[in-house]
Amino acid sequence: MAGDEADLKRGNIPCNFAKSMENKTVLITGADGFIGSHLTEMLVDHKAKVRALSYYNSFNNWGWLEEVDCQDKIEVLTGDVRDAHFCKDITRDADIIFNLAALIAVPYSYRAPDSYVETNIRGTLNICQAALENGCCERLIHTSTSEVYGTAKYVPIDEKHPFSPQSPYSASKIGADAIAVSFHHAFGLPVIIARPFNTYGPRQSARAVIPTIITQIAGGKKEIKLGDVTPTRDFTYVPDTCHGLIALAENEESVGQTVNIGSNREISIKDIAIMIKTLMNREVKLITEQERIRPGSSEVFRLRCDNGKLKRLTGFEPHYSLEEGLKETIQWFTRPSNLAKFKVDIYHV
Repeated sequence: MAGDEADLKRGNIPCNFAKSMENKTVLITGADGFIGSHLTEMLVDHKAKVRALSYYNSFNNWGWLEEVDCQDKIEVLTGDVRDAHFCKDITRDADIIFNLAALIAVPYSYRAPDSYVETNIRGTLNICQAALENGCCERLIHTSTSEVYGTAKYVPIDEKHPFSPQSPYSASKIGADAIAVSFHHAFGLPVIIARPFNTYGPRQSARAVIPTIITQIAGGKKEIKLGDVTPTRDFTYVPDTCHGLIALAENEESVGQTVNIGSNREISIKDIAIMIKTLMNREVKLITEQERIRPGSSEVFRLRCDNGKLKRLTGFEPHYSLEEGLKETIQWFTRPSNLAKFKVDIYHV
C-alpha cells in the first residue's frame, strides 16, 4: 500500500475463493465510497480488471479513490446510477457487478427521503435493467444493509428475520433489495443480495459512530458527543466485509440468495466508546446530544448477525477481532493528514 496505509493488512487474509476473479472485468458502483474503495483495492490485488464508478462532480474529485494505491490499474468512470442510459454503457462487457452505489446516512434520510428513493431504488433498477439488456453479467452482487431488519425480534438475526423499515433509508434499501431479487426471479439475472451488518474502518464517514468517537478524541475533545449509547451493533472490519462480498461473488450456490455478512457478536455503543477511549489511552466523558438521537421509534436498538449461511456457502469467517480492527482504524484516523479530512467540530448528518 501507498503512503500512510502501508501497514494496514488488507491482503493478509487467507483467501482461496478469489482466484477466478483474475482477468474478470468487474464494475464497482460506489467505488469512491468507504467500502467501495477498499473493495476496489482488494479486487486489483486479485488481478481483476476493475471499472470503478465515482459519483460525478464538477471538481473531478474521485472521493476515496483519490487515496488508493492502484489508480494506474483501474478504469475510473464518473457518473450517476440514476441515469439509465449511463448505466447501460458502464455495465457493457462487465462480467461481475458489485452494486454499492447508495445514499446511506440514516439522519439525512429524514430530511431528503426522495433522494434515497431515486438513488437507492431507481439506481438499483437501472443497474439491473442495464445488466440484463447487455446480457453478459455472470454475477450481480447487490449490497443491502442490516438496517432493513430494524430492531431485532430475535438474535442472532438470520436472513429469514422480518423487515422493519424504521427510517426512510432502510425503506429505500428494502425496495432496492426487492427490485434486485425480482430481476432474478422474473428474468434469471444472476443476482446475489449481500447484507453487511455495521462495517467500520479507515475512510469511513465521521457520521458513523466509530469514526465519530475516534475523531472527537483525536481532535482533543474532553466531552464526546453521541446519540443514544444503549443500542447494540454487530461490527465488522472493512477487509472482512470485502472478503465476504468477494466470497459470495465466487460462489455459484449464492445466486438468488440473500446472505448476511457479520461477526455474530454484538456490543453496545457505550461499550464500544469505552473500548476506543481505552485503546487511545484518553480520559473523556460521554455526552448525549439531542441532535444525534433518532426520532421516535426510528432507533434500531439491537443488531446481531447470524453469519451461518455465509459460512455454509463459502467457508468464510471474519479474520479480524474487534480489538484488532479498532487498533488499525484508530491508527489511520489519528494520523494528522487523515484527521485533517474530517470536520471534528461539526455534526454532519
